[in-house]
Amino acid sequence: MSSQPAPSSASVAIIGAGVTGLTAAFRLQQRGVPCVIYEAGERPGGPVHTTTRDGYVAEDGPNTLLETSPKLRQLIRDLGLESECLTSNPAASKRYIVRGGRLLAVPESLPGWATTPLFSFGAKLGVLAEFLRPRGRTDIEESVADFVRRRLGTEFLDYAINPFVGGVYAGDPERLSLREAFPKLMHVEQRYRSLFVGQFLGARERRRSGEVPKDRAPKLSFKNGLGSLVSALARKQGDALELQAPVQALRRTATGWQVEFPRAGRMEHRAHSAVLLAAPAHRLATIDLDAGPEASLAWLGDIHYAAVTVLVLGFARAQVAHALDGFGALIPAVEKQAILGCIFNSSLFPNRAPRDHVTLTCYLGGSRSPELATAPLETQLACTREALGRLLGVRGEPTFIQRCVHQKAIPQYNLGFGDFRARMTRLEQQAPGLRLAGHFRNGIALTDCLLAGLQIADEMAATQLPTSTPTSA
Repeated sequence: MSSQPAPSSASVAIIGAGVTGLTAAFRLQQRGVPCVIYEAGERPGGPVHTTTRDGYVAEDGPNTLLETSPKLRQLIRDLGLESECLTSNPAASKRYIVRGGRLLAVPESLPGWATTPLFSFGAKLGVLAEFLRPRGRTDIEESVADFVRRRLGTEFLDYAINPFVGGVYAGDPERLSLREAFPKLMHVEQRYRSLFVGQFLGARERRRSGEVPKDRAPKLSFKNGLGSLVSALARKQGDALELQAPVQALRRTATGWQVEFPRAGRMEHRAHSAVLLAAPAHRLATIDLDAGPEASLAWLGDIHYAAVTVLVLGFARAQVAHALDGFGALIPAVEKQAILGCIFNSSLFPNRAPRDHVTLTCYLGGSRSPELATAPLETQLACTREALGRLLGVRGEPTFIQRCVHQKAIPQYNLGFGDFRARMTRLEQQAPGLRLAGHFRNGIALTDCLLAGLQIADEMAATQLPTSTPTSA
């Protein structure tokens, strides 16, 4: 057992080298606050990882970065990645939803909504009457499904919101909390009564803030995939990034915090003045927290995560009958297909596949079919190829296969999730210098995680003073 070194008076320990932790570290570095990142795994980035092989560029996790805030473009510039940044092909903006076994384009205009076969005439009338419906009660936590049924009807839930939730959360709208998963929708209803009126009147506020709704935000990536973002963030940290350093204990001291982790057969102790918990909730739950009589992180293990497999397949262009003229397709649960959706990667960004080939990324599992997320590759391939054959006219063997199984992929902001968030806030109040940020708290999208890293770093920098980084005993 090593002895404890003298505490470092103003350094931040960041637990977890996912994009939230890396971004927070980079921002702290910009603000002159030293930090050390402790990552349990062999590489940084968490699920954000790009595989390049045989002329294909495959994303093992998120596929795009949504430019919802000018802060993201500034981050890209600060990292020196602007020359590598790609904006998705405007011709590939079309989104498809499956109905009756066919891909139907989501309308992008009012006339398109009036004529689309995606919804029946009765469903369209119900949507038009949305502005006449009363506000919901704020004293009752409502599921996403109940909210949509109340305001827009069951058909809209089945063929718009269910596939959207499946594509974003890999979740179940019957269990997701409106307040926790989509707070802006709840805010719009309470302020404007009507979602459509709120969309129109809220546009001015969004323009003033510089923010862009996710459904309209430019979709970004990089020449060599989103892994370039992780690599750039990691390079900025140099020796401050500790890999294969699974933190086992955090202990509050008179002058700050002590971080304990195994290294080369012994337990190392390092002193920091503050700690940012940015690893996945289920990983944080394993850390022994000594910060008071009731302080614990074990309850974070109760946050439910959906399991998802990302299956990237390459085909010769001639093997695919569909034009692939869009972003991709989402599949409602009522259609009873094996996959949650499919992204047309090679239509979005250049050089994602060899010449005269295409790349398709399919998602399996989630709350809809968790057993499929962890099924053998042969099973997943068989049902995915069957679905792609029916929906896109794909024939023959794939020319490329890349699979990544995420046993705990996406935290589910289900009914009651507000209790977790409230408990996080109480813990921070009870243990000064301890902060939590990441997809288990600030939003599950890659964009949300990056912005959370910037924000939490600015908040922590306001109370930290620059000093040298801590040294091991």
